[in-house]
Amino acid sequence: MYEKKPIISTDKDWALIWLYAIIASIGLVCIFSVEFRANDDLIKSLFAFKKNYSKQLVYLIACAVIAIFILLTDSKLFTATPNILYVVGILLMIATFFIGKNVNGSRSWIPLGFMNLQPVETCKIFTALALAKYLSRNDTDFSKHKSHLIAAGICFLPIVFSLLQNETGLALVYFAFLLPMYREGLPPIYLILGFSLGVLLVVTLLLPAIQLIIALSVIAVLMLYALKRKMKRDKSIALVIISAWALSCLFVGIMVPFIFKNVFQKYQADRIFSMVGRDNPFVEKAMDDATVDIKAVKKGKDDKENYNVKQSKIAIGSGGIFGKGFLKGTQTQGDFVPEQHTDFIFTSLGENFGFVGCTILMVLYLAMLLRIVMIAERQRSTFSRVYAYSVAAIIFFHVAINICMTIGLAPVIGITLPLMSYGGSSLLTFTILIFILIKLDADRQMVLR
Repeated sequence: MYEKKPIISTDKDWALIWLYAIIASIGLVCIFSVEFRANDDLIKSLFAFKKNYSKQLVYLIACAVIAIFILLTDSKLFTATPNILYVVGILLMIATFFIGKNVNGSRSWIPLGFMNLQPVETCKIFTALALAKYLSRNDTDFSKHKSHLIAAGICFLPIVFSLLQNETGLALVYFAFLLPMYREGLPPIYLILGFSLGVLLVVTLLLPAIQLIIALSVIAVLMLYALKRKMKRDKSIALVIISAWALSCLFVGIMVPFIFKNVFQKYQADRIFSMVGRDNPFVEKAMDDATVDIKAVKKGKDDKENYNVKQSKIAIGSGGIFGKGFLKGTQTQGDFVPEQHTDFIFTSLGENFGFVGCTILMVLYLAMLLRIVMIAERQRSTFSRVYAYSVAAIIFFHVAINICMTIGLAPVIGITLPLMSYGGSSLLTFTILIFILIKLDADRQMVLR
C-alpha cells in the first residue's frame, strides 16, 4: 500500500551528527591525556568533577541534551527570534564590563557558578542568525551599498566590544562572516581589498614603515609611467593609482601603528613580530644602558613570548609518524606545554598519536566542512543557506588559526579548536551552531525567512 510522505522532511543529517560526536570524543580523550596521571584513581577523579576532563564530560552530556532539545524545536523559532537574540548577545557583552570576571587579562567572562559564560563566544550564534535573517528579508537588495553596510554592521559590531574586552583573537573570528556575505553577492572588490590590506600588513612586519612607503611610491610611479597611454584616454586610471598609493601609505604609516599599539595587547604584538625575527617597533625602548641590560631583556622577552610555541612544536614533532602512544607523551605528561587543554590541545593529539592522528583529525574537519557546504547548497531558503555558510566559515577560521598557532605559523591569539578544546562556552557555542543547522536542514522543504 502506498504511504504518503510528510510534506516537511524530518530526516536528520546523521553524517554531520556522527562527525560532531567523533571529533568531540577525540577532544575528550586528548583533554584526558593532558591531565590524567598513572597514580590517579580513574573512577574517583572522573566523578569528583575537579579535573578538566571530568568537567568536559559533563559539558558534553549537557550539550547532548541541548542538541536533542534543538532537534525537537520548531524551526520557525530560529527565524522569529534572531533580532531579539542578537540584542541579548550585545547586552551580555556589555554586561561583562560590570559583572565580568577577569581571566588572563581579559574581562570577557560572566561567572555562572557551574561554568563561566563568554558572551563574545556565544554571540557568534546570534550574529549568524541575525545575518541570515537580514539577508533573507524580501526588502533586502544585497546589490546595493546600503545593504552591504547594514550586513557589515551586524557582523562587526561585536568586534568593538571584543576589542574593549581585550579579546583580540575572538574579535578576528567575526571576519569569517565575509564568506556567507560573498556567497550572497558581496562584490569581490571587498574581499580583494581586505586581502590586499592583509598582505600589506604582513609586509609591514618584514620591512620598516619608511622603506615600505618608499617601495609603494616607486611602484606607483612605475605604474603611472607604464599606463601613461591609457591614461590619456581614461584619466580615472591615474586617480585610482594615486588613491591606492595614498591609502596604502596611510595604512602603513598610521593604521598599522595604531593597530599594534591600541588593538593588540603588547604580548600579542611581541609574539607577532618575534615570528619574523624583529623586535616590536611600537614600544618605547630603554634609554639608560647603565641600568638596563639590553641583551638580557631581549633574551627574557624572547623566552617569554615564544615558550608556548616552542614547547608546542617539540610536543608535536616528538610524536613522529605514529605517536608515542596514549598517555606516553613526555611533553604532555610533564606539563611542559602551557594551556594544553585549551588553546594547545592539538599538541596532545600530535604527541600521543603522531602525524597519522593529526591527519585523521584534519580529514574529519574537512569532511565536516564539506558536509556543511553541501547542506548549504541544498537549501531552498536563503536564511538556511546563509546560516550554513556562516557555520562553515566560523569552524574553518577556528581550525585554521588554532592549528597554525600551535605549529608557529600564526601568532598565539587565544582561539580554541572546535569541539576539541576544553571549555563550556566553546563547546556549547559549536554544539548550538551545528545542531541549529541540522534542524534547519531537516526542515529544508520549508521556505524559512
